[in-house]
Amino acid sequence: MSKAAALLRRFMPSLVPVSGWERLRASCGALIGVLSTGFVSTVAVGADASLPLLIAPMGASAVLLFAAPSSPLAQPWSIVGGNVVSATVGVTCALLIPNPVVAAAIAIALAIGAMLLLGCLHPPSGAVALTAVLGGPVIREAGYAFVFSPVAINSLVILTAALIFNNLTGRRYPHLAPAPNPHRTEDPLPSQRLGVVPDDLQAVLAQYGEIVYISPEELDSFIHQAQIRAFTRRSGEITCGEIMSRDVLTVAPDTPLRKAWRMLVAHRIQALPVVTQKDGMVGMITQADFMKHTTLAADGRLQIGLRERIGNIIGLPAKSPRLVSEIMMPRVQSALPETMIAKLVPPMADMGLHHMPIVDADNRVVGIVTQSDLIAALFQGRLDAVQQVA
Repeated sequence: MSKAAALLRRFMPSLVPVSGWERLRASCGALIGVLSTGFVSTVAVGADASLPLLIAPMGASAVLLFAAPSSPLAQPWSIVGGNVVSATVGVTCALLIPNPVVAAAIAIALAIGAMLLLGCLHPPSGAVALTAVLGGPVIREAGYAFVFSPVAINSLVILTAALIFNNLTGRRYPHLAPAPNPHRTEDPLPSQRLGVVPDDLQAVLAQYGEIVYISPEELDSFIHQAQIRAFTRRSGEITCGEIMSRDVLTVAPDTPLRKAWRMLVAHRIQALPVVTQKDGMVGMITQADFMKHTTLAADGRLQIGLRERIGNIIGLPAKSPRLVSEIMMPRVQSALPETMIAKLVPPMADMGLHHMPIVDADNRVVGIVTQSDLIAALFQGRLDAVQQVA
């Protein structure tokens, strides 16, 4: 590479590779968002309104909302708060400062300061402040009405479009902080007790004291995913199919609870996949489900109360659950036989999953991996690595 090419390359942004689907998704989202904003604004204000129905900064907002929805600068409070605050600042400067150039400079400076203070920094909002000052006599005459229409209306409509479109196309929006410890304790999740932890990221970001275009939670997720990939290489790429139990007991949704409980007790297991001939795995039933929905006798058998016994005799409907389908978990996380075992660590360590059903491409149960299976595999993989070094 020549020196000139190397120099030019330094001025190019280092962007993460984006798939063709993501490029199409973002472009279609912007199309739908801007069209929706213009249409709703026309209906709400009227096509003959003196103020513009759609302001140019909405194009910049669309880039963030649909192409970078996980950015802290693209969150709901950022767009609504940033645009409304900046419009208010811009109108105020336009009314109080006769020189438009001076008013524009002061407006953008105050808008940035206000957005940083209120935690709603949104780059397109700087253009909103300038539009309020330099938008012409119509906007100047409208005064603070410009804050409501078109700024607030445009912001709320394009935000609503982003909420619907992003979630329908597989992008989580708004970007929410990760769920707390499922055990409701103050301890960090198991996967966050070693290596880089969230507190480390917060401390480093605090040292810089600068604005970053990615949330600490998203950055932490990227780092942990990279660690899992690295661990997968070190663990010899062991798959679920290599360690899973293949002789798996299953039940149907219409299996009586008594029978399912006897299977758990007899085989000393804690969970049973629920399957159908048509759909494959449709749920999971665990000992915890029995504890929540039934009563156990002193000898460990399922207990039916006097009310239910009398109801059975006289034909009244039972009050307590009778079938597996009534207490099973219908939404169950599963894995494929070719899934690397390293990917089971976060759900089993952090989410408290004790069993991971293994299904084929047709959702048929072909095995199950327990926490014991995973621990044994990780220990053996580590032992093999040590022996190779020795």
